[in-house]
Amino acid sequence: MDSFFAAIVSVLFYGVAYGMVLYVISVGLSITMGMMGIANLAHGVFAMCGGYILVTALAKYQIPFPIALALSFLIVAFFSVFLDRLLYKHIYDAPELEQVLFSIALIFISIALARLIYGTLQQPVMLPEYLKDQFTFLGRDFPAYRVFIIVFSAVLIAALWFGVENTKWGAMVRATVDNRAMAQSIGINTKLLFSITFAVGSGLAGMGGALGAEIIAIQPTYPFEQLVFFLIVVSVGGLGSLKGPFFAALLIGVLDTACKYWIPEVGAFFIYIVTIGILLWRPLGLMGKRA
Repeated sequence: MDSFFAAIVSVLFYGVAYGMVLYVISVGLSITMGMMGIANLAHGVFAMCGGYILVTALAKYQIPFPIALALSFLIVAFFSVFLDRLLYKHIYDAPELEQVLFSIALIFISIALARLIYGTLQQPVMLPEYLKDQFTFLGRDFPAYRVFIIVFSAVLIAALWFGVENTKWGAMVRATVDNRAMAQSIGINTKLLFSITFAVGSGLAGMGGALGAEIIAIQPTYPFEQLVFFLIVVSVGGLGSLKGPFFAALLIGVLDTACKYWIPEVGAFFIYIVTIGILLWRPLGLMGKRA
């Protein structure tokens, strides 16, 4: 019985840590797709870039971990503004097929560039010593880095939710998600709002990719391999929602960890079954804002 209870605790702990990373990466995709209506399948590219920024900053330049994590957000956010002004603005009103083909082309370009710069192998994460230790809680030992992921992500998510629910920017985002035409009619500069929101969402993806670099391997094929999980989080949680993808990410994280632990031969098959069931029950997702 004790061993079974220990296994439950381990699955929940590692599943929540994985789910937190999925949410930090995916929440920006949920908001930008819900508000801007862009089928940006290349969202995982920003997460991959954040991971590469972290491992490069740690291994090559010996930058302290907290600064490297912050850089993964800032650099990716800045780069996303450049992409938005140069490329994405041209497909805001394009048909979904053109948006999908455009974002897939970005994925192929990013994979080629990543292979050219870093090669094809997974990049190791040089964590500081204080994140390699064990954290003892209620007589059990937990990896310090997973504890850091859960605590840091919880603080980040709380700040994000507060910003969306209690600031002028958040009010404009919610108004635009609910009714873009009405938001424009009352004077909201939706183009500027799109750019800011896109930068924040992309920066969060970069930070999530960096934060989860030890959990989700940083390698050139990252955007394609992880794309299905990001889309599941968004579709199950609901476009334009903050809380829906959170519950979806935790559900996927725990289910994926449990399957790998107890029934590895099933793999992700059970997750797909659960996803289909939820979407048949609620086609717009758990807390979807729009069709």
